Amino acid sequence: MAEEYNIRAENSDVILHVKKGHFATMHSHTNYFVDVTTQKMNLAEAKAVAKELAESYRAQTIIDSILCIDGMEVVGTCMASELTQDHYLNINAKHPIYVMSPEYISGGHQMMFRDNHLPMLSGKNVLVLAASVTTGKSALAAMDAVAYYGGKVVGVAAIFATVGECDSTPVRSIFDPNDLGDYCSFKPNRCPFCEEGKKIEALVNSYGYSAL
Repeated sequence: MAEEYNIRAENSDVILHVKKGHFATMHSHTNYFVDVTTQKMNLAEAKAVAKELAESYRAQTIIDSILCIDGMEVVGTCMASELTQDHYLNINAKHPIYVMSPEYISGGHQMMFRDNHLPMLSGKNVLVLAASVTTGKSALAAMDAVAYYGGKVVGVAAIFATVGECDSTPVRSIFDPNDLGDYCSFKPNRCPFCEEGKKIEALVNSYGYSAL
């Protein structure tokens, strides 16, 4: 059975819920499942995440739209509220920020936006907000979509990330592998756990955890 425990962010009320074991994602095998379900769906936790992530953008980044992937709409809404508060530190104070999410096509790998959404993207400064950025493929897909529709990505933010940038764009996260200590990720055909005969405990993705 997977080992479960919590990690609290330094100087923050944000808590990361993790399971340790042998897990399979769409692109990799890993020894940790980072569970951000309550951060995405509990208002109090979403507000704490938003406040922490907003610190990286308050004073120096103009944001017109927040593009939410991985079901991060509640956090995105809280983040827009944080960034638009009438405060001298907020460069976006009283500035309208759109909170949006993509439509998926081609089996869920390609993002698109309808014509009525284009005013929120074309010529806009867009922050990509993800639950986690590990391989970076989902974040890169979002960045490509923003560029295709004429927007400019000004940052990538996530609760957990294993990379510091995506296509030269900085990734800001609350947690990273250093918080887990022995985090590791492997290509499915090069997974040492599989080679040792250890069974996969669950299939995991941005929606959650399905035990096998």
